[in-house]
Amino acid sequence: MTYEEAIEKIHSFQKFGSKLGLERMTRLMELLGNPQDRMKIIHVAGTNGKGSVCRYLYSVLQENGYRAGLYTSPYLQRFTERIEYNGSEISGEDLAACTEAVLEKVSQMLSEGMDSPTEFELITAIGFAYFARKEIDFLILEVGLGGTGDSTNIMKNPVASVITSISFDHMEYLGNTLEKIATQKAGIIKSNVPVIFNVSDSGAARAILDIAGEKGSKSYPVSSIQPENIVKTVDGYTFDVRIAEEDYRNLSISMIGMHQVGNAICALSVIEVLKNENIICVDKERIYTGMKKARQTGRLEVLRKDPYVIIDGAHNEAGVEALGAALKEHFTGKKILMVIGMLADKKIDKLVEKFSLITDDFIATEPDNPRKLSANELCRHVQKAGNHCIAIPNPENACQVVAERLSRYDVAVFAGSLYLIGKVRDLLKNEEE
Repeated sequence: MTYEEAIEKIHSFQKFGSKLGLERMTRLMELLGNPQDRMKIIHVAGTNGKGSVCRYLYSVLQENGYRAGLYTSPYLQRFTERIEYNGSEISGEDLAACTEAVLEKVSQMLSEGMDSPTEFELITAIGFAYFARKEIDFLILEVGLGGTGDSTNIMKNPVASVITSISFDHMEYLGNTLEKIATQKAGIIKSNVPVIFNVSDSGAARAILDIAGEKGSKSYPVSSIQPENIVKTVDGYTFDVRIAEEDYRNLSISMIGMHQVGNAICALSVIEVLKNENIICVDKERIYTGMKKARQTGRLEVLRKDPYVIIDGAHNEAGVEALGAALKEHFTGKKILMVIGMLADKKIDKLVEKFSLITDDFIATEPDNPRKLSANELCRHVQKAGNHCIAIPNPENACQVVAERLSRYDVAVFAGSLYLIGKVRDLLKNEEE
């Protein structure tokens, strides 16, 4: 099997849709020998911030000499971004070999009369199969959707369960209150495994604490930990923070926005818990270096300066609020052009309302996804909210129009969907090259 054949075969499983539940995944992993049960896994759930927290942890562990694996979703430009080992994406050859091995077990499942795994279940199994072939010390594993029934929730005994935030998203699967969503996310909590969570809503936090208590798991809420002496620039933030008994002074991160400071504190809290539990041994200076090196592609990423071109994956209310707050920090009084594209299953009017607090000048386009909202429909929503908007369905054409008009603005921001910014990043990077 070639890399191209593997990708084609993986995507053919899209027809099975998105189904929560672990019955299919349990059998598939049994047939693969349950490699996940032989790994030290840091399991990370949350509405927003989980990708960034994973990236901080991955960077710090590598900097301290640990052989680390990273599993995230979705990808922005290349499928292989989803599966990393020690700073490198999975190779095409390894992806093809692992896909072939997993598909053999899928065939056995089907012969037993079981339902087919979904695409995400298949990819997760491929990830586990790959990491089983590597001598990893730790796997940082990002939840796909929710927690309880997510295919990553297959391991019995992770070293830590992490919940980065709770806000409204995917409510058709997870529930329509923050407490219900928190309960689903807290499904990753395992007995006697420490739980680190950065959740400010009292009802959602209580739901997590209750489940942790039932499981006999120590809880480490971090939302009350406050940074001090924060210095903010578009190139990164520096701050002081005390976590447990450890003081971090002049700690620098390269990801911008106060929400990234919160993500950094969450990741540092995980490091402190694992350190105090004697699960890891880390050098403080290397923690500083790892935190500074960590970068999450597509999250308030500055692609160009003078004028600025920024991409951000904000696709739910909390994400757009965080984007707006960061832009206000750095670009108050500046002329901003916002280019947005969304999936049709989002709360469009709510998101448009949040985006309208950033600027009143928009281009509506379309993400590279079959579930996309049409640019014309999105444009109508934006105009209804009292903003100026033009519809340009093709993202490549939208980028061309932005390039033609950029001299009139201080900042152009692309947001609304990870599927959009992945395409935009690809277009702009190729243009530079």
